[in-house]
Amino acid sequence: MSENNHLFDGLLGNAEREAVFCKIPDGENMRTITYADVVSISAQFANALVALGVEPGDRVAVQAPKSFEALMLYLATVRAGAVFLPLNTAYTVSEIEYFLDNATPSLFVCAPEQSQDYDALTERLDIRLESLGDWSSDNPDAGTLFAAASEASYEFENIEREANDLAAILYTSGTTGRSKGAMLSHDNLLSNAVSLVDYWQFTSDDVLIHALPIFHTHGLFVATNVILRSGASMILLPGFNADAIFMHMPAATTLMGVPTFYTRLLDDDRLQRSAVEHMRLFVSGSAPLLAETHIQFEDRTGHRILERYGMTETNMNTSNPYDGERRAGTVGFPLPGVEIRVANPETGEHLPDGEVGVLEVKGPNVFSGYWQMPEKTKEEFRDDGFFITGDLGLIDDQGYTQIVGRAKDLIISGGYNIYPKELELILDEQDGVLESAVIGVPHADFGEGVVAVLVPQKGTEIDIEALANALQDKIARFKQPKKLIVVDELPRNTMGKVQKNVLRDNYSNVLS
Repeated sequence: MSENNHLFDGLLGNAEREAVFCKIPDGENMRTITYADVVSISAQFANALVALGVEPGDRVAVQAPKSFEALMLYLATVRAGAVFLPLNTAYTVSEIEYFLDNATPSLFVCAPEQSQDYDALTERLDIRLESLGDWSSDNPDAGTLFAAASEASYEFENIEREANDLAAILYTSGTTGRSKGAMLSHDNLLSNAVSLVDYWQFTSDDVLIHALPIFHTHGLFVATNVILRSGASMILLPGFNADAIFMHMPAATTLMGVPTFYTRLLDDDRLQRSAVEHMRLFVSGSAPLLAETHIQFEDRTGHRILERYGMTETNMNTSNPYDGERRAGTVGFPLPGVEIRVANPETGEHLPDGEVGVLEVKGPNVFSGYWQMPEKTKEEFRDDGFFITGDLGLIDDQGYTQIVGRAKDLIISGGYNIYPKELELILDEQDGVLESAVIGVPHADFGEGVVAVLVPQKGTEIDIEALANALQDKIARFKQPKKLIVVDELPRNTMGKVQKNVLRDNYSNVLS
């Protein structure tokens, strides 16, 4: 266990209280927030939560715009001993109904303009409804919770928590079946922050450009917690905007993003070495980064992007090294305290280096299970405590972990196992191909047939016949796509992951 049981104490323990925590562009002005403000304002929100009847262990569900105040609500929930449950701001009322019904929070916080949409739902579920607005100065309604917090005391004594007490619940993306609530403890989150600060060499001198959403582990538990733990600063942006990134880069040292951040920056002529001379680190995660993006970014900037691997249930598991070779196509080595191994998905037998199997992880970062799903939790853990990630991968002879794909994306055609990533790496190297996604769809003779969905490079066309011919000498016949489809772009979720379930639905009949 880290030196403090309580996540808030562990994150803020090393901070210089008067140092700058974040700067927020607001029109022509820049709002500056100190660590002293973090302590006092989160105390106000914690007092407001307690006054509203939130008790230790209660869930506080939040679907609110990204803002400093929303971050303070996260910290306040933890300080009050409750469990923070962030929800994607793009979810509809009908989608939110599932989460509220499943998590049974005592409080639901939404944007002020959405309050009327949720009145009937929260009344029926007997959940208190409050609102919290965004941080722009032209917003006339900061919300009922903001108003309550503004009147509350700046002093709050943190509710005592044990290391294994819940700090948050994050719901999985739910690409197959209903979303599951991953239960994350104080130590899960704190231990990961402690590890990342050291591994990525963050100090109080760092300034992070924060353009990620805060309803996801990347923006909330990686970016924000790392800054708090190291006593560093950040520039809090509402989302990705290339103009804003370039404007603030001279004052920053680090950027955390998803692959689309980097492909969009590469499309901008302003991305030159002179633009990044003050930067020390670019981190990418939440989805695989193309090798081509690695190469182009390094050629343009002199920086090699650091790619890492994590998931909702575990926070961060592995990372390419800060000092040492950052190898494209890999997610690096296990973080300190994390164990990772490769196993046969069917038998659980441990596999040697170089063989593909399901990745299993164990460590203080790994969640305790799924909310109200004891049987599902039992299915996902081995008897020795290793969590079965569902990601297929291998560990190479140098110890680097490679992700091959999701187990659910494995294609079984004519009795043969086909790993989509193997084909995608080959397809991405072909003339005119920017990126690809390989899926399996129903096939009358083989059970599943391979279909490759291709995105062309800008200003080019893909010669399908020439591409099909080129593949004949590169991969075994049973792996070769039975259909090549060209599209303008691949469907992605909010974190940039390709939604193969959408592709399978869209092209389920192409081989019929």
